[in-house]
Amino acid sequence: MRSLFFAVGLLALFAGQSAFGQQHIDYPTVPINKAWWWDDAWWKDGVLDRPDSFEVIEKNVSYMSGDIEVPAILYRPKRPGAYPAVLFQHGRAGLIDWVRGHPRRLAARGFTVLAPDVFSGRFIDSRPIEHDYALEDDVNAGLSYLLGLPDVASTRACLYSHTRGGYYTLKVAVTKGRQTDAAACYVSYYPHMQDPNAPEAMQVYRYARELDDLIIPAMIFIGENDQYQRRRSMETGVNAMLAKGRDVQLFVYPGVGRGFDFRPEAVRTFADDLASKDSIHRAELFMRKNLKPFSK
Repeated sequence: MRSLFFAVGLLALFAGQSAFGQQHIDYPTVPINKAWWWDDAWWKDGVLDRPDSFEVIEKNVSYMSGDIEVPAILYRPKRPGAYPAVLFQHGRAGLIDWVRGHPRRLAARGFTVLAPDVFSGRFIDSRPIEHDYALEDDVNAGLSYLLGLPDVASTRACLYSHTRGGYYTLKVAVTKGRQTDAAACYVSYYPHMQDPNAPEAMQVYRYARELDDLIIPAMIFIGENDQYQRRRSMETGVNAMLAKGRDVQLFVYPGVGRGFDFRPEAVRTFADDLASKDSIHRAELFMRKNLKPFSK
């Protein structure tokens, strides 16, 4: 069913204006409405959500992708039992310490989370410029490994990512065909919605053609202060999905830019924390809903 939760209502006051230091928005944006964040129970009765939190354990694991051994970290609640499966794919920064907190916080919501370190498997330094297409095979192999674990409670997993990891997981879902047999949904924070090796004009004015073929439910989070060329590809891509009647939700958070989910304490802002807490809770509910039909 087609659905869209619209971007932050505050932005409606500034429609057509650009954030300080940002290029003026000159492309059709997703319509803005406060419906996605308005909460009658809170406003009228003072009721606040109380999401469950689990103590998390983690262990280093590895799996094979062809003849390459890919290191990964497996996060899961300490409480015994099986939990729904989520694959967390890092972006261009790699699986650095700052980033590792995100899959840990995700596991605390009650998921078994595999975080592959695909750069280390191929001796690629953090923040590479070019994209190595073999990494898509490594992410794909990680998905199969995750679903084969005994402590997962679902026969499919949600693909969860940020920045360039959003492109890797998009390719796994569409090009590798895993949206038909292994992936239940797609969640990404400010994803790089274009082949990183594509020419400059494609980076700015086009989105990855694979997005036209993404059929599993999708949820995307971005900040209003994200880079112009990144916002354009993400928002035009979402508009194209909506035109096809796809189940896609876009959230635009005011006062934040790229990295709001993992920016370290020294530069972190209150707005970063608000956006991070809201987005991970929404992602939790979204993934639970879409993983439920695939419960073991």
